[in-house]
Amino acid sequence: MGGCFSKPKPVEVKVEVVIPEKEREKEEMSPNGKASPLAYKANGTTRHYHHEERPIVLNPYTNPKDMVEASVCHVKDLENGQMREVDLGCGKALLIKQNGEYYAIGHKCPHYGAPLVKGVLTRGRVRCPWHGACFNIATGDIEDFPGLDGLPKFQVKIEKERVYIRASKQALQSQRRTKVMAKCIALSNYSTANTNMLIIGAGPAGLVCAETLRQEGFSDRIVMCTSEKYLPYDRSKLSKSMDSQAEQILLRSKEFFHTYNIEVLTETQVVNVDTKSKMVVFKDGFRMEYNKLLIATGSTPKTLTCKGKELDNVFTIRTPEDANRVVKLATDRNAVIVGASFLGMEVAAYLCEKAHSVSVVELENIPFKKFLGEKVGLAIMKMFESNRVKFYMQTEVSELREQEGKLKEVVLKSGKVLRADVCVIGIGASPTTGFLKQSGVTIDSKGYIPVNKMMQTNVPGVFAAGDVVTFPLAFRNNKKVNVPHWQMAHMQGRIAALNMLAQGTEINTIPYLWTAMFGKSIRYAGNGEGFDDVIIQGDIEELKFVAFYTRNDEVIAVASMNYDPIVSKVAEVMSSGKSIRKRDVETGDISWLTGKGS
Repeated sequence: MGGCFSKPKPVEVKVEVVIPEKEREKEEMSPNGKASPLAYKANGTTRHYHHEERPIVLNPYTNPKDMVEASVCHVKDLENGQMREVDLGCGKALLIKQNGEYYAIGHKCPHYGAPLVKGVLTRGRVRCPWHGACFNIATGDIEDFPGLDGLPKFQVKIEKERVYIRASKQALQSQRRTKVMAKCIALSNYSTANTNMLIIGAGPAGLVCAETLRQEGFSDRIVMCTSEKYLPYDRSKLSKSMDSQAEQILLRSKEFFHTYNIEVLTETQVVNVDTKSKMVVFKDGFRMEYNKLLIATGSTPKTLTCKGKELDNVFTIRTPEDANRVVKLATDRNAVIVGASFLGMEVAAYLCEKAHSVSVVELENIPFKKFLGEKVGLAIMKMFESNRVKFYMQTEVSELREQEGKLKEVVLKSGKVLRADVCVIGIGASPTTGFLKQSGVTIDSKGYIPVNKMMQTNVPGVFAAGDVVTFPLAFRNNKKVNVPHWQMAHMQGRIAALNMLAQGTEINTIPYLWTAMFGKSIRYAGNGEGFDDVIIQGDIEELKFVAFYTRNDEVIAVASMNYDPIVSKVAEVMSSGKSIRKRDVETGDISWLTGKGS
């Protein structure tokens, strides 16, 4: 069995709270001057420290030379509900005024660096305009995803009607803050075949679960296992930035996992789960007992069933090596993409400038028709065609022909034969749950694991998150849905961790996704399944528009191009529990959403 770390020896437990290397400032107080309660758990006993009883210690890491203080504006320069990016000389901060109070936090989203001043401010948090992550303006904590880190928080004071910000130079430069975590220095009463928390899968759901457990003070053993050979990485980049090397897209460093004693067993596949005895069996025969289990195994790409599907230069994009090889084989040659899915279209867009030709084969007549509607799908299709992509619609692959063991042609059922030096299959994916057939965990007819709002399966102590689950989506009246989005996997991992610690927290988030093609981004929020109409504002031909997806009289999803931060604004309205009616967007006046106009 592979592993990132050696197996620990059973020795005495010691627990300490670790302040991350890049965030050694004094922990900031909340606006009322009281510290948020933290829970630390040692040897199975939880201890909650509230502000009245929490030990007060001087922070030994504060370096006065690292601090900077600057006057950034007059008190009248900022109205309630406004944000301003301010320069402190050695870095910038985001200054916010809400309900008469001033706050200062990092100005860039830690996920991909979006300028938060262009985001949406509401209900004590700011939402990223690009990908929808949310940050508490009083603490900087991340409250919705994607991303792993929060923002640094800076001190604000008012003197003689001037607003001053005091901040760490290091924090200004890093623009991110990892939350304080409990660290287990040594492990007690555990053999290598026993763990308290076992996480199967090392994608965003598994990683956020592990980190949340440590952030909440859990100090016993945590083991993550993955069939891949890498530590958790940003899989969403495999089709958007195909030249990326694995080490460039790691979500956390090896040192991070060592520091917080999160064990990652790589190249390790679980083949059986016995929920009665709380034991999993690995492919090499190794067995491990657990106390609580998270299943976050993601999905497996679907493959073709036709002749030639096993040829070497036919790919599903599953690993960094897959993406790298596709780019190498496609350069100055002919690439065929089967499936106008998000993955397929992103790959096609990326290969355009590298390949001699790029062809897309799709069963539907318009890309994204079921997801984005005909008008938006057609506009995207035209954008691709203007970039030399050739579409073969309403047909399928009947054969992949070889020459000297390598793919040379893709034969379509329409009779068309396409030259091909490399072929990428992007026709969807299936949940990776086959190993659970004898486990007692309920699996539906499509292979998904039904969970409740706390990410609990039908088996006590067994949780599931990410692409493998269906769950009740609150804003769609608790409709059971599968949402295979990067953001949703993060949130489900966090909710699972909180409930593995018996905190009784229910998921309540708005699905948010994005795709990038030819330097243009499509942003999407909500769940448009079953939409019966699409209301489009803006100029769809110029690819500057917002599309509202409605069912009956209610807006259930929104998509946009070059119309930020409209999608984040709609996500915030949906998140607040308010409904957006069809008539509200039919008039063409959406100033109430964009914040423009009266």
